[in-house]
Amino acid sequence: MAERLVLYLWKYDQEKLDDFSEILRDLKKNIHYCKQCFNISENGLCAICSDNRRDQETICVVEEPLDIIALEKTRRMHGLYHVLGGTINSPTDKNSPLKIKELLARLKKEKISEVIIATNPTTEGEATALYLARFIKPLNIKTTRLARGLPTGGDIEYADEATLGGAIEGRKKI
Repeated sequence: MAERLVLYLWKYDQEKLDDFSEILRDLKKNIHYCKQCFNISENGLCAICSDNRRDQETICVVEEPLDIIALEKTRRMHGLYHVLGGTINSPTDKNSPLKIKELLARLKKEKISEVIIATNPTTEGEATALYLARFIKPLNIKTTRLARGLPTGGDIEYADEATLGGAIEGRKKI
């Protein structure tokens, strides 16, 4: 992948390359974490937290900012987000603890009706989801987990046991 990027940039004219290098040099100065949800942002609040048209009573908890991008592509998540910064067993940066205390503070301060836990379906993601649910339960907030199961267009015969098990457990009435 690095080779492809180098070859792509090599084709740029020098002026565009100079502009790109200036933007890249200032990246850390211009991009921060959102002070509310810890998504990436150019301002104090990210575009999602700043959007008052979003469902202010739903928070979707994710591991990383890239998860927000994936969920937003679906156009089905209309609430807010909270980025943990990893999972309880493998934080991405040992100097930056997970943003669990900040999440609980938001839940106590804001009027939240549902927390959607959207951690990855890995051992670490499942452990994190269970850990969070334990702290959210006493707050009497509806807590849900993303459904798991078969991908659209997939064949049952090729699915692994965990995926099929998730599909059976997450089935819904039609």
